[in-house]
Amino acid sequence: MTDFLLAAAVFVLFTVAIGLVRILYGPYDADRAMAAQLFGSGGIATLLLVASATRAPGVEDVAMGLALLAAFASVAFVNSIATAEHDGVSGE
Repeated sequence: MTDFLLAAAVFVLFTVAIGLVRILYGPYDADRAMAAQLFGSGGIATLLLVASATRAPGVEDVAMGLALLAAFASVAFVNSIATAEHDGVSGE
């Protein structure tokens, strides 16, 4: 079972690495933000899989901290987009 969990963690890391291409070459800010969310989700999944496979203490806590940071990052992105749209609309 440990080998399966570690293989799943490697697969998740591979998908996150593919998301790096979207961050570097994404034509829109929303594409980049969604890829950054993939980093957060993939990081959380990888940490939880590794924690379950190795029984390392404290890794779950790090994953939950990363989950909090990822949630705040998505709220900040949506807030910045809403502010930019509000400031850019002239109303005429």
